[in-house]
Amino acid sequence: MATAVITGTSTGIGLATAVTLARAGHDVFATMRQPARAPELQTIASKEGLPMTILPMDVDSDESVKSAIGKVLEARKGIDVLVNNAGIGLHGAIEELPLSDFKQSMETNFFGALRCIQAVLPTMRAQRRGCIVNVTSVAGRLASTPQAPYTSSKFALEALSEVLAQEVKPFGVRVAIVEPGVIETPIFGKAREIPKDTRYSGERRILALFHASLEHPVSAYVVGEKIREIAESDGWQLRHPVGPDAAGFLEWRRSLTDEEWVSWGAIEDDEAWCARVQKDFGMDVRAHLKGPKT
Repeated sequence: MATAVITGTSTGIGLATAVTLARAGHDVFATMRQPARAPELQTIASKEGLPMTILPMDVDSDESVKSAIGKVLEARKGIDVLVNNAGIGLHGAIEELPLSDFKQSMETNFFGALRCIQAVLPTMRAQRRGCIVNVTSVAGRLASTPQAPYTSSKFALEALSEVLAQEVKPFGVRVAIVEPGVIETPIFGKAREIPKDTRYSGERRILALFHASLEHPVSAYVVGEKIREIAESDGWQLRHPVGPDAAGFLEWRRSLTDEEWVSWGAIEDDEAWCARVQKDFGMDVRAHLKGPKT
């Protein structure tokens, strides 16, 4: 069985992945910033007797990552799987967001993953085996308003993953990008309050789209199961869209020219936008479209 390190396991996809891998018998080191504030995973692990160790790790901190990975290596002498899942979702119009939001998104979603990759690579390279799974999003391949901080960080992680895959394949290390669609996780409950004086409609609209999608929720364990399949395989497939809507979203984007994509995101009238969403996705988002109109 593999020794796996997973980041961002307090809730959502990280928690589901840790439980799924541990239930499959893998030796899981589940990391999160403050384990004492998120006892759910420990409760599940204790109740089921899962092979899991929970460690504090803040992916924003060089020292925290170095310390946590060092503890894993002291205990097990090797790491077979790294799942970079820790992330934050910051949304808003580019004009209206502080620069600090963009920096924070990159710090956690991109540099956090990079820190962990650099921490485990010497061991994986030396043992000539390993699997690095980077959790991005369909937003790592299609950029829509108002997701500039989030999607920029995910695009960056996708590019890093492509380069990494080329560099480490000669050493027997596999790289996989997992691209979830709309998955039921706590991230949607953390959206900021939309400014009353906003000049942009993107936040209202994307929240309406998310909430309409979540009328038929997709469990985070769907993503956890896909990550288990990747970890247990010997395949070299790079990208893995996950969830019932993921491949469809990506195919839809590919069907549009760049200019058509921009025009889609720039529709001014709310009713025209709702009609287009219903036409393209078969979803009526009108009941979810709230807040000040621009």
